[in-house]
Amino acid sequence: MPTPARVVVLPAEDGPLQVVSIELPDPGPHQVIVKQFASGVCHSQLHQMHSPRQAPVVLGHESTGIVIQKGSEVTHVNEGDTVMVTWVPRDAAAATRIPDPAVLTLADGSTATSQNVFTWADTTIADEQYVVKVDPDIEKEVTAIIGCAVMTGAGAVENTAGVQQGDSVAIFGVGGVGLSAVVAAKKLGANPIIAIDLDDEKLAFAKDFGATHTINAGETDPVAAIKALTPHPGQMTMFEGEVSGADFVFDCIGLKQTMEQIVPAARSGFFGAEPGGTAVLVGVPQTPVELNAIDVLLNEKKFIGSIGGSCSPDRDFSKYLEWYEDGSLNLDSMVTERYGIDDINEATRALAAGEIAGRAILVF
Repeated sequence: MPTPARVVVLPAEDGPLQVVSIELPDPGPHQVIVKQFASGVCHSQLHQMHSPRQAPVVLGHESTGIVIQKGSEVTHVNEGDTVMVTWVPRDAAAATRIPDPAVLTLADGSTATSQNVFTWADTTIADEQYVVKVDPDIEKEVTAIIGCAVMTGAGAVENTAGVQQGDSVAIFGVGGVGLSAVVAAKKLGANPIIAIDLDDEKLAFAKDFGATHTINAGETDPVAAIKALTPHPGQMTMFEGEVSGADFVFDCIGLKQTMEQIVPAARSGFFGAEPGGTAVLVGVPQTPVELNAIDVLLNEKKFIGSIGGSCSPDRDFSKYLEWYEDGSLNLDSMVTERYGIDDINEATRALAAGEIAGRAILVF
């Protein structure tokens, strides 16, 4: 029996987002229908909104909800289970099939596509690989951002980079993803934890989550400032300069300027004794980047990418929920704005304008 839903649709032609009423079909064998509590509003959706498209698009990729229908082949959840919907397969290593992205037929007969899932909707339909069962007693709203913001930032620090106690960390961009990276760095015992942004309020906010130092990149050269905070006395580079720079530098923005700053901000190699630091690209890039290959070569630095924090949701989501429960991950403070579905255009405008200090969510 079809399920009514209100869904945010990005039209094929330029214009505002539309909230439409449709009927979701019965789930296929590997699909799950989820009545949602809340969804994150992620900066990467702005990139989708500004990208060329040939057909309508449905957006959103992190949420909490409850299963109301499931397909005949779905075994890991049942109707009534509390779940998170995410854009990363819950256990790709164990999967026996490639998950299918959601495709909707709109009232006018046109087809709206998604990148894996859509969560800007009061009810969604998704491949079972994107649906993660969680404890029914979780807080149902702020935990929605675990499905992208938290796993992307925290996972980049823990899974992709493998930060260890005592490592120095610098994080460019302290929105929801960057704040999650700060939290993970603190949880793992990194020191110092340096937050870099253009907004003094966001930098002050980052200190609440564990940043030990802050740098306003609009007022000072962030690379020089990071190096000044991370000297390595007694260690010399190939050219007999003093080693400095952070062990790990994360770009949670993805701009050309920040991508080109994270490699020089990473620690130089200790000539003949220790390789250099690691620059980690976390934010979604929209432009090519030019890197100083001589710096990478002579100082034995690494430039690596992190998609979705290298997370396996079945493994990692319960851990991040534990961080929330023990107070390590203050999602109540990180979620700074709440909107209803009919306010989606205002939510995306505020996000694009830099008015969201932490993370915004839609609450259904």
